[in-house]
Amino acid sequence: MHSWPNPFIEQRADPYILFHEGYYYFIASVPEYDRLALRRAGSLDGLRRADEVVVWRKPDTGPMSQLIWAPELHHIDGKWYIYFAATHTQALDTLGMFQHRMFALECADSDPLTGKWMEKGQIQTPFDTFALDATTFIHQGKRWYLWAQKTPDIAGNSNLYLCEMENPWTLKGEPVMLSKPEYDWECRGFWVNEGPAVLMHGDKLFISYSASATDENYCMGLLWIDRNADPQNPANWHKTSHPVFVTSDENRQYGPGHNSFTQTPEGEDVLVYHARHYTEIEGDPLYDPNRHTRLKLIHWDENGMPDFGIPPADTL
Repeated sequence: MHSWPNPFIEQRADPYILFHEGYYYFIASVPEYDRLALRRAGSLDGLRRADEVVVWRKPDTGPMSQLIWAPELHHIDGKWYIYFAATHTQALDTLGMFQHRMFALECADSDPLTGKWMEKGQIQTPFDTFALDATTFIHQGKRWYLWAQKTPDIAGNSNLYLCEMENPWTLKGEPVMLSKPEYDWECRGFWVNEGPAVLMHGDKLFISYSASATDENYCMGLLWIDRNADPQNPANWHKTSHPVFVTSDENRQYGPGHNSFTQTPEGEDVLVYHARHYTEIEGDPLYDPNRHTRLKLIHWDENGMPDFGIPPADTL
C-alpha cells in the first residue's frame, strides 16, 4: 500500500502529474503566478526532490502577462504541449471576475525540460469570456478538450465544456456543456465548476472537478459516462448530487481540490490534489501561497465507482 509524505510538494497548487515513457513529470501553479516550471523523476517519490526547471516566463505585457494559472503537460503525436490560463490584467471585469483565457505552448524536442517552447496562441472557444483549466484526452479514437468557462447567459463563474479537437491548439465543432453549478456545495462563495480531470476505469469514463470558492469550501464533484456512450450527448452523463472529496476538520485539511490523476508502477490510481492546513486566510485566498500538492490512493467499490476517502492529515 503506497502512501506519501503530506504535503508532497509545498506551495504548488493545481498540481498535474504525467507519466510518460518511464518518467513522471510534474507541473503546477506557482505562488507568484509568473512562470511555468517542470520536474521529472523516475518515480513518484523522486518528484519531491527533483530539480525544477523553468521552461517559460510570462512577458511583461500582452494577453499572457498576468496570473499564469493551472498548467498541464501533455505529450501528443510526438510533441509536448503545455495548456494554461493567463490574462492581460489583474483587474476584474464588469462582472467582478478575472479575465483569463486559455493558451498553449508546443515543444517539438524530445526533452521538454531543455527543449525550445513555442507559443501557439489562445485556444479559441465560441465565447470570449473567462476560461481556464483545460485538459485533453483520447476517447473513442478522438482527441477531446475539456475546460471551464463562463457562459454569458448562465449564472455563476464557470461551467464545464467538452469539444473535439482539430489539432492540439484548435477546437473542432461545437462544444457541449457537461455540468454547471447547481447544488449548494457547488455554489459556496462562488458558483464554480472548474479543474476537470479524466479517469478511465472498467466500463466508465470519469471526470472529477472542483467546486465553490478556493477557501475551505472548495471540494470535488464527479461526472461519469459509459465508455461506449456518445460523450457529446449531455444526457449520457451522470453527476453525483453530493461532493466526493471535501474539507476534513478532524485532519485539518481545508479546500481539497483542483486534482489530476496518475498511477503507481503497480497500476494503482493516485489522486493528485492541493489543500491547505488552515482556514485563517488574509485577503483573497488566491494569493495565499500554502495550497500544497498532496497525493492519495483511490479505492474502487464493487460497482466500479471511485472512493476518494478523506484527505489525510499532514505528516510533515
